[in-house]
Amino acid sequence: MKETYPILKLTNAEKTELESWIRSGKTDQRYALRAKVVLLNSEGLSAVQISKELTVTRRTIYKWVKRFAEQALLGLKDAPRSGQPRKLSKTKVKEVLQMTTKYSPKESTHWSIRLMAKEAGISNWQVQQIWKEAGLKPHLIRSFKISKDPDFAEKVVDVVGLYLNPPVNAVVLSVDEKTQIQALDRTQPMLPMRPGQIERRTHDYKRNGVTNLYAAFDLATGKVMGRVTKRHRAKEFLDFLKQINRNTWPGHDLHIILDNSSTHKTEEVRKWLEKNKRFKLHFTPTSASWLNAVEGWFSSLERRSLYRGVFTSIKELRDEIHRFIKVHNQESAKPFRWTKNSDEIIKKHEKVKMKILGTN
Repeated sequence: MKETYPILKLTNAEKTELESWIRSGKTDQRYALRAKVVLLNSEGLSAVQISKELTVTRRTIYKWVKRFAEQALLGLKDAPRSGQPRKLSKTKVKEVLQMTTKYSPKESTHWSIRLMAKEAGISNWQVQQIWKEAGLKPHLIRSFKISKDPDFAEKVVDVVGLYLNPPVNAVVLSVDEKTQIQALDRTQPMLPMRPGQIERRTHDYKRNGVTNLYAAFDLATGKVMGRVTKRHRAKEFLDFLKQINRNTWPGHDLHIILDNSSTHKTEEVRKWLEKNKRFKLHFTPTSASWLNAVEGWFSSLERRSLYRGVFTSIKELRDEIHRFIKVHNQESAKPFRWTKNSDEIIKKHEKVKMKILGTN
């Protein structure tokens, strides 16, 4: 018997609710998919078209269209299951935790919920609960690097001291450069987001050159001073220091937090600093860029402006960076707050160092 396939007519309230399911990051992905099926059906798409769009079977589409036609939004929810889920023994939980942390599956570099459920002989839901309780996320990986700077502790105390107790009648600036920012243009126009469809773009792109950004993050206000340059040399860094000098109150000392780049320590830079005594440099430990407050602002620039940006020229990229800085300073800037003291950081660093590198 052929299944019926009605074209649904949604009320404004139903449409708004379904769209909110799709937008919310907290929505169970099963419900988000069902919402997409219903919304696409209401736009007149056939089961075949929706199947291709969402990569699901037509049987699934018929099921949820029918359920919505009969029960509206309630029909998209899972019916309660009878009985209580089988409880796991402590031995089985320990087994799953040991497999997760000490072994890898034969066909993959890490465990997925389905692979673990199959290996342990339990349900996907039970694997999820065990991992959630233990705080395990095998699908995630983060990069790190232990600083081997012999003056790590001294530099941490110095920089964190500026964060927690900034000197009076002085400006504390976190300074760094974001180099080789690419002006990328997609090979075809982007497809905009619409109900039931995320924004899409081609995987390939055209390179239209690179530029560099010097930025100084004011800890007291959260505002940023920037300079976009064609090249990344000591000359450009010195020009940026001169820009900072011109644009700050001359009666205040300037405490500059920065990394150990060779461009920051040339003879030309050193001689200029000797003539401009109000500049006082504070270097972060090597391989410890996370200690420099401006790195957080760079991450924001990348996420909110550069990553999804389309730039047909260096000029467009430069204009976008200047625009982002201007809007940030007007709308988003707020004083920087550091919470961890130097003792906590040093203690944690030494603990990880001993674990990864050994005691020597």
